[in-house]
Amino acid sequence: MPVEIMELIVRANVQESSGNAGAAATDDGSSDGAVHKQALIEECVEQVLEILRHRNER
Repeated sequence: MPVEIMELIVRANVQESSGNAGAAATDDGSSDGAVHKQALIEECVEQVLEILRHRNER
C-alpha cells in the first residue's frame, strides 16, 4: 500500500563562520554572505521542488 504524504515540513539552520559573523551583523544585508545564503536557499528550494515533481510523476 503506498504512503501518501499530506504535509511536509522542512527546517534548516544556517550559521555563518565565526570570522564572518561580526561583519555580516553590521552590514545592510547586501554582503557576499547574504548573497551566498540566498543562493543556498534557492538551490535547496529547487532540489525540494524537483523531488516533489518526481514523486508526483510516479
